[in-house]
Amino acid sequence: MELKTLSFVALTPLATLLLFPLFWPFIGSALGWYLRKKTDGRRCHVLDLVEKDEERYRKGLEERKARDEDDDWENVEAYAVGTSQNGDKAEKEWDGIVGFFHPFCNAGGGGERVLWAAVRATQKRWPKAKCVVYTGDHDVNKEAILARVETRFNIHLHPPTVNFLYLSTRHWVLASTWPHFTLAGQSIGSLIMAWDAFSLLVPDIFVDTMGYAFATGLSKFLFPDVPTGAYVHYPTISTDMLESLDPSSTVGAQGVNAGQGTGTRGAAKKMYWKLFAMVYSWVGAAADVVMTNSSWTQAHIEKLWGPPRSVSQKPNPIAVVYPPVAVRELEQEVEVSAASESKREKVLLYIAQFRPEKNHQLILQAFAEFLKSGSPAAEGARLVLVGSVRDDHDSKRVYKLRLFVNELHIRDRVEFHLDASWPEILEWLRRASVGVNGMWNEHFGIGVVEYQAAGLISVVHDSGGPKLDIVVDVDGEPTGFHATTSTEFAEGFEKALSLSNPLQVRQRARKSAMRFTEEEFANRWTSQMEKLVAMRQP
Repeated sequence: MELKTLSFVALTPLATLLLFPLFWPFIGSALGWYLRKKTDGRRCHVLDLVEKDEERYRKGLEERKARDEDDDWENVEAYAVGTSQNGDKAEKEWDGIVGFFHPFCNAGGGGERVLWAAVRATQKRWPKAKCVVYTGDHDVNKEAILARVETRFNIHLHPPTVNFLYLSTRHWVLASTWPHFTLAGQSIGSLIMAWDAFSLLVPDIFVDTMGYAFATGLSKFLFPDVPTGAYVHYPTISTDMLESLDPSSTVGAQGVNAGQGTGTRGAAKKMYWKLFAMVYSWVGAAADVVMTNSSWTQAHIEKLWGPPRSVSQKPNPIAVVYPPVAVRELEQEVEVSAASESKREKVLLYIAQFRPEKNHQLILQAFAEFLKSGSPAAEGARLVLVGSVRDDHDSKRVYKLRLFVNELHIRDRVEFHLDASWPEILEWLRRASVGVNGMWNEHFGIGVVEYQAAGLISVVHDSGGPKLDIVVDVDGEPTGFHATTSTEFAEGFEKALSLSNPLQVRQRARKSAMRFTEEEFANRWTSQMEKLVAMRQP
């Protein structure tokens, strides 16, 4: 009898462990039911607020007709009219709540341009839908955020159907909160932040536009019936990152973690990254619709998320939705013609934040080699570095770059322009002849698209989005050059400044940039959103 009791006691934890996964969906659904009940009141409040704001907006419509954004809003059929076969009246009048998970929505970067262009495209396709943005920007209200969207991106939204819910847990995803095990820590932080979001409101469709895969995984765990979408700017971890730890690999000499996989500490880091990659693949694969910003990102996400998505039989393939770039604005602001060619100078322009991965040092070394080559193209050439400085770390980095310029004896041929305004950047785009990008595995490269839209001849790193998507042949002819080493970059500079007819290359580059307009983004975004809306239809 005693032996049987001991056996039962010993087997109970094992049986619990084996059976626990069977109860996992029930636990998630129970927690999801609790959150829905908890947030029912706020949901009603949001719907009521939208209705009242819409009424006030319509009453003041006559006064606002003179403003450009109202003309833009009234012309809702201008683009993004939808491609779904189910585009009947009921679907076009879908009036549910789309929750956009973007805790840093007021940052003003390329990721935020994607968010606001996505909100605008959603509004135009489904005018009655409500767009709720989960943000941690407590210091600004709705009016201030929308005003910044207009001035920063020239994106005009329909205010009544945009609302903000403020998160109190954003500090959990800051790298400074997790000085050690940062990848895992920030992922745990995103879970805390996503729970915070769902505690405020459970949407009808949940879309993560920042790359928090654990947030979409939590959404599916809590609300299996809520369609989830993910727009991935870059994988949190990639196979290239794992390979870069090994000094003997083909990518081992590149990236900020290059060659760090040696020794006991390196082996531990490699094991930690591999374990994290497994969990990241599992949670990311839960999203119903996955969009990536480039072919490079798509390839890595397919490698990580593809197998578990196949197991769970997700029907929607991972799609490339290029981010929107201000191509039309640059087309208007920067002339590319025979007349403007005389205004171009021998300026190599590198627009990038002064972050370590932007690899300014490689470009400086390459420029020094180019000047020492004695090529006629190098006579009078200048390198102009334009970029923002975020903090003291960036300031120290700029100081070290200035010292490096002195060591290379090219001080009189290199200029630094910190925190330049948009009008200043436009002026450099008009004057420069060559656009440079030295980052290894740039996930997309909005700056490179801006080079092309302004008619610059690009010399970019032979990797990532600039290689696969942007600086590609047009009509069988090149739009720029690729390089990896400083010597190859120097050769690229020489080729770009020695072209017999540079205007033809500039025109091809601008033609290439037309693939990345805001209109093209809206069409692709709408096509993917229609899949999520269709999942909400009765």
